[in-house]
Amino acid sequence: MAMNDVELCDEFCTHSEIVLKTKTQMPDDDELYDLAELFKVFGDSTRIKILFALFESEMCVCDIAETLKMTQSAISHQLKILKQSKLVSNRREGKSIIYFLADDHVRTIIDQGLNHIEE
Repeated sequence: MAMNDVELCDEFCTHSEIVLKTKTQMPDDDELYDLAELFKVFGDSTRIKILFALFESEMCVCDIAETLKMTQSAISHQLKILKQSKLVSNRREGKSIIYFLADDHVRTIIDQGLNHIEE
């Protein structure tokens, strides 16, 4: 986007009270980095599909693969990323590993994103 496509103030003038308040409320760089990394995880449609599948039910890798018409290997790779990001958890049931949403925050994040794009 060219610079003239962005609207700018006619004159450079800062509002120190707003700047100070904003700086004091800003999370530290490590937290912002972690937040950006979390949102990157949501940047893959396969991972979003997996999360939607897990909204409906806890599932093993085989069931997720069948639901999404993908290989178990592809699903397993994405589940690893989701698990590392603490968005899903799992447990063993006999010979199966059952995956589920880590907590209600995952659903909230997705629901907020859907509300935003549907506005």
